[in-house]
Formats: sequence, structure tokens, C-alpha cells
Amino acid sequence: MTSNILAFVLGVWLLQQQAALPTLVWTLLLPLMWLVSRFLPALPREVLAKVFFLGLGFFWAAFMAQQRLQDALPTAWEGRDIQVVGVVAALPATNERGMRFEFDVERVKTLEAVVPHHIQLSAYSEGFGKKASDAALPDFHAGERWQLTVRLKRPHGNANPNGFDFEAWLLERNIRASGYVRQEDSNRRLAEHVYRPGYMVEMLRERVAQRFQTVLGERPYAGVLKALAVGEQNAISPDQWRVFLRTGVNHLMSISGLHVTMISSLAFALVYGLWRRSQSLTLRLPARKAAAVAGALAALLYALLSGFGVPTQRTLYMLSVVAAALWLGRASSASSVLALAVLVVLLIDPWAVLSPGFWLSFGAVAAILYVGVGRLGRPHWLRAWANVQWAVTLGLVPALLLMFQQVSIVSPLANAFAIPVISLVVVPLTLAGAILPLDSPLLLAHQVMTWCMAALEWLSQMPDAVWQQHAPPLWTVLAAAIGIFWLLLPRGFPARWLGAAGLMPMFMVLPPQPEQGALWLSVLDVGQGLAVVVQTRNHALLYDTGPRYTADADSGSRIVVPYLRAAGIKRLDGLIVTHDDSDHSGGAASVLDAVPVGWLASSLPADSPILPHARKSLPCYAGQSWEWDGVHFEMLHPGWESYADEHLRNNARGCTLKITSPYGSVLLPADIERESEAEILARTPDALAATLLVAPHHGSKTSSTEAFIHQVNPSIVIFTAGYRNHFGHPKPEVVERYRVLGSRLYRSDFDGAVLLRFEKEAGVKLQTWRQERHRYWQER
Repeated sequence: MTSNILAFVLGVWLLQQQAALPTLVWTLLLPLMWLVSRFLPALPREVLAKVFFLGLGFFWAAFMAQQRLQDALPTAWEGRDIQVVGVVAALPATNERGMRFEFDVERVKTLEAVVPHHIQLSAYSEGFGKKASDAALPDFHAGERWQLTVRLKRPHGNANPNGFDFEAWLLERNIRASGYVRQEDSNRRLAEHVYRPGYMVEMLRERVAQRFQTVLGERPYAGVLKALAVGEQNAISPDQWRVFLRTGVNHLMSISGLHVTMISSLAFALVYGLWRRSQSLTLRLPARKAAAVAGALAALLYALLSGFGVPTQRTLYMLSVVAAALWLGRASSASSVLALAVLVVLLIDPWAVLSPGFWLSFGAVAAILYVGVGRLGRPHWLRAWANVQWAVTLGLVPALLLMFQQVSIVSPLANAFAIPVISLVVVPLTLAGAILPLDSPLLLAHQVMTWCMAALEWLSQMPDAVWQQHAPPLWTVLAAAIGIFWLLLPRGFPARWLGAAGLMPMFMVLPPQPEQGALWLSVLDVGQGLAVVVQTRNHALLYDTGPRYTADADSGSRIVVPYLRAAGIKRLDGLIVTHDDSDHSGGAASVLDAVPVGWLASSLPADSPILPHARKSLPCYAGQSWEWDGVHFEMLHPGWESYADEHLRNNARGCTLKITSPYGSVLLPADIERESEAEILARTPDALAATLLVAPHHGSKTSSTEAFIHQVNPSIVIFTAGYRNHFGHPKPEVVERYRVLGSRLYRSDFDGAVLLRFEKEAGVKLQTWRQERHRYWQER
């Protein structure tokens, strides 16, 4: 049974790697395959059975995907005003720009408009959707029915190597469109409460969150307790998340499977201990069965209170399988119970295989079972606990390096005290404070969390708290998994140390690097903004750092730094921040704090908050030049005299860089406009010709003049723009100029990251990430 389930899992995983969904007519082969296997000898029959279950998993996932993708927003209705009636389906999340919430559409009032049933909306206190004379932002609450005018877009996210797949995340949560509320006079609340089970749970969660705010006020870890009770992770500050990530306890700071399991286990132990003391109750129902029901109910209630997120659902399904096994008296094989839990999870949620949490949670359980079940002898509890800690820590290293390219070195020590303190003390006290009309449990939970945080902060400040490296190739991860399996064999097994050899390729096989004279360029997809990574044989340069999204999030920390880490770029020799607009400089502080940077060149003002983060900073100006590994770099703009003009716009001082290799050249002109283009034409016209041009100012109509682009005469042009950005970049007339010129055109919003290699053997090799790694759920 277990091997058949593993084949089913492989089939589900294979479907999620497809660029397009298969036609379901091929499912007709499955019953035929099953019938044929009945008449085959033992070995071929077993092989065909595995192929059958693999195909079953593949086509089950395909069927579920087709059903979900059918509920879509037509392209023709993107960006248009649509009036809908529906219910605020979840606890709204607030930020400095307004609030974000999920919305169940009950009725579409705009004629002929088609809107998915479940969407995500943002209501802005300023900016999109707000008129100058509008009143204050409406106050949305869970479970309310509203009539709203909205503008929507289809699911779309940034597409970068080793980046987060936001479109897959939306698909798994069945969010089939996103957009914002237009602040119109017709918007109005139709009902304060919609009494349906799911909405009632969300109302309860909101009341709990409000109670936490009342009791804890501005205490530093109020957000952590709120996250542990109702799953409101945005309440945790970035600095606190940084501590949790460096110490490897971030899994404890959300409604993790561990917390749900602990609460379920406490309920099981309590009911089992009390039930078995009553003879009459035991005669009616065995204590083990009663405890199994209690544990499953406790897990269900906690999962509902926490928002019934996808990771929590997976844990609930797994515990339900365990409870069913205990009820039926068939819990003899722990591996069979685990396999059944995986099967149930994937039957309900075939996209779970895309989530790191799926592999980490089931991988941790598998490691515990491997070292704790079926071994001879009963070691002392302390030694058993140490074995489990060692197995989980070592067992998850390959997955963590593959998915996140980092592992907390202090994680075993941090988890050794954080797991029992948070799961057995803080979480129960927090839940007691959420349920009971008493303030003391919450205040005590906060005090315990304060003590725990003091220890975690001390550990996080250790200089080598985190191991970071490149993204290892998949084959090295598989070799490491085999090596760990060998290392964790029972004591007395000969040559267990040979398992360490399986780990070595994961650390020693390094990413490829450019040859002497070669130039590698990665134009990252950061939305409406710019970030370009430049590599030569022994050097790396970052040109701009992308936008700032919110006060707590920017493309530097979310896109640029993960890309650099995965590519094996441990330090930047230089960083150029072209000008002071946030779509180019928004991620600079995050990059400077996370990666050693040799120097920062920019046109930033002297009082810029970015400059104190740099070890060495200097202004950029025309005439600067240097050479790295046979590749020449030259700054073409701005002129030095421009810094004396206080009235000059930021765009006019954009640091314009020309890079010339023996195999091709690149021009990076930032956001310069027609006046600056004319200046460069007058100053250094012969330096403009380039193989590749990143279009000035994202394709704005104020740039890319005829004279400028004819002088550059690029073979390749890349427009960096956000999907359906409100500026309308790139402008159609600008795109047409380059098309008439004969340039090959690429757009980051359509193509994702654009990766180029200027090399001796291949000349200019170009890849677009959406084409290279296209999946069936992604927009092109």
C-alpha cells in the first residue's frame, strides 16, 4: 500500500511540473491498464500497478486543476469597473496603505461581467481607487455583506529563478483574481452579519484579535501571540521575523503543524486520562477511541480559529487519519498511517506538493519515525530526544538548502527550548486567553514569550548563526538524502560514516561562473522597477534594487537577495543605485544589510537614508570607468555639473552605464528622459551603440527618442514594467519605435526575468524565465 501511495504522490508532483494540462481522455487507459495487470506474472503486475497509481495521481491532479482554473476572470474584464455583491470572507489584514481581505462574490451586478467566486481585494487609504474628495476608508469586517465597485486582474506574480511563485500560492488558496475597491458612492454595507458557519468562524477570529489588541496594547510581542491564536502573521514585525529565521524557529511563530499536533495531543492525553477512570464510560466506549475523537476535535477547533490556512489543513487531515486509525484499531504501522495521511492531503489539495511546508512537515515526521520506530532497545528518554533532534535537523538540511539556500546552525539549540516553551506553555496560555474572559493568561503568555525572545535574540546575534550557500542541483540533494538515510541507520551497522560522502556534492558542486571576458546579465522581474545583476569571471555588480512594496517588504529582501544567494554570489563588488525614485532604490537598504558590498555609486541626495548602510559611497558621473575580467564598464551620465542644480529632477541624474565585452555590449540608462538622452548624444555619441538596451524609464513616452534609439541601434530591448501598471508602461508608440527598428522585444511582466550570456562559444544566449520554467497556472 505504501509504495502505491508513493507512486500516486509522484504522479501528482509530475502534473505540477507541466506547462499545460493534459486532456483527460487519456484517463481511459487507466482501467485498461488495471485489467491487463490482473493477468500478468507477479513482477510485471507490481510494476504496472505502480504505473497505474502514478497515472491515477497525475490525472487526479489534472482533473482538480481543470475544475479550479475554469473559475477565471476573462482577460477582457481586467482593469474595468465591476459592481459586485458578496461577503468579506476572512479576517482583513491591515497595513500602512489600507487593508486587504478575501471576498466571496455572490452576485455580479455589472451586465455581462464574469467574476470568479473567490477573490482578494485591497482597500487603499490613498492612491488607487481614491478620489480627492472621498471620505475616509470604509471599515470592513469579516462576515459583512457589501456592494462594491472593484477593478480586478488575473493572478499574476513575479517570475524569477529560485523565486516565490505567487501564482501557485493563489491557485492553492483558490484566489482566482485580485484587485482593489474603487471608492464610489454606490459602495455600501448591506448586512453586518452573514450567519454561515465559515463566516461565523471569521467573525469569532476578528473578535479574538480585537481582544488581544485591547489586553496587550502596544506590548512588543502582542503580534506574535495574535499570530499564534488567529494566524495573523502580518502582526509580527520584520525585526522579529529576522530573529526567528536566523534561529530556525520561524515554524513556531505561525499556526504550525507542531502547534496543532501539540493541542491535539494535550486533548487526547486529558480525555484518555479522565475517561479510563470511569468504568461506565469505558464500558460504553473505550478510552482510546474517546481520546482519539477529542484530539481530532481539538485540532479542528484550533485550525478553524487560526483561519483554516492550507498548512493547518494538511496537519488536520494527517491527525484525522491518525484518529481514524486509532478508532479502527489499525495503527500498527506508523509508516502506513503517514502514507495514508499524505494520500488524504493530496486528494483534497493536490497543490500541496508545491509548498515547502508539505515536504518539511512530512519529512520531519518521516525522520522521527525512521529513528524512533522499529529499533531494538529502549534508550534513555534524554538520548531518545537527542536522537530525534539530530535526525530532524540533519534530515531537513537538503530540503532547506534546495528551497531556501540557508540553514540555521543554532536551530537545534534554539528549538530545544523554544519548542516546549512555545508549544506547551505560550500557545495553551494564548488559547486560554482567547477563550476565557480573563486577561491573566494573555499577560502571562506575553511574559513567557519575552523571556524566550531574550534567549532567541542572543542566539541570533552569533556571527555564524546561519549557513547560507548557493542552490544545490537536484541530483546532489537526492544524493544527500541517501547519505542521511545511511548515516541514521541503527547503531552497530557497519560503515555508517560513509553516508557523509553523500552530503559532500551538495556543498562542493558550485554554480557555473562566466569565463574570462564573458558577461552574464540577469534582468530580474521586480514588477514596476528595475534590478539588474551583472557577473564577470570574478566580479559581480548590482544595478538598481527594485521597488519598495510596503514599510515591511521590498524587492531587495524578497527577490534580489534570494537570487544572489541561490546563484552563489556571496558579495557584490559594486552596487549602483541610479536615482532616488523608490522603484529603483526601494530595496537598496535590504541588499546592503544582507550582502557585503564593496562600494555604492549613486545620485542619491546627501541626506538619503540609504547611504549610512553603505561601507563606501560615491556619486556616479560621466567619465567614470573600470575594467573587470576583460569587460569594460563606463558611466555615460549624469554630468558632474548636474549635482550643482538643486532643481533637477531625479530622473535627469539617472546613472547610465555602458558595459562592453568582447562578445556584446549592454546599455543601462535608468529612467533618463529626452533631455538626458540629448545630453548623452551630444557628449558621447560613439559610446551608445549596444547589443542590448534596457528601455529608458520602462518605456515611458518621455524617453526613447528617435535619435537616441537609432544611435543605440539595439538588437535586443527589454522593458521592465509591472503587470497592468497604472502608468501604462511601456507605451504602445514607444514599443512600435523599437519594433520598426528591428529589435527583439521582451517585457518583464510577460516574460519574467530575462537571463543573458555574452560568451565566446554561443555569442548572445537569451532565456526568459516564464518560457524556461512555464507552468500551467502561470500567465504569459
